[in-house]
Amino acid sequence: MRDRTHALIVIDMQNDFCPGGALGVAGGDALVGGINALMDDFPAVILTQDWHPAGHSSFASSHEGRAPLETIAMPYGPQVLWPDHCIQGSDGAAFVPGLRQDADMILRKGFRRELDSYSAFFENDHETPTGLEGYLRSRGLSRLTLVGLALDFCVAWSARDAARLGFEVAVVPELCAAIDLDGSRDAALHDMRDAGIALG
Repeated sequence: MRDRTHALIVIDMQNDFCPGGALGVAGGDALVGGINALMDDFPAVILTQDWHPAGHSSFASSHEGRAPLETIAMPYGPQVLWPDHCIQGSDGAAFVPGLRQDADMILRKGFRRELDSYSAFFENDHETPTGLEGYLRSRGLSRLTLVGLALDFCVAWSARDAARLGFEVAVVPELCAAIDLDGSRDAALHDMRDAGIALG
């Protein structure tokens, strides 16, 4: 068991991010066993859950003439457009079958219609907090290990934000899977190393 300051954060292990889902990541469902086993090593476990309303601004279907994986300018910066996914209360938004849900906290993100949320700490404007930082600090949790989906988006953004906030951060790449959009996997790994995040 890790010491009492250490938390495991399991990012977006949901049906829509696994093979067969609206935004399926190859190998995503194969991570469940390893993640479940890792949970026993930590005194605190937090699960995050993408939780979009229908018609979310990050959906390509919300922008006439646009297709998934195109990038557009939003008031808060560049935004990749995605297929409709993880809609509140849908099967796609549910945690992947077999994933342990005996967590200390389940954090839902991306529920503001006009603002996407990759990071578990901030919306994509990098200013609006999700509340996770306050929860971790109130519990005395200063060391974080991240796993889940997708490595090059929600995991990497969460890890970088955590490091910027002063947490000691590690990511376990073998318990993550990547979308790898135009080399985004390698770029995310490089950026995390530069941010002082331990990988492995």
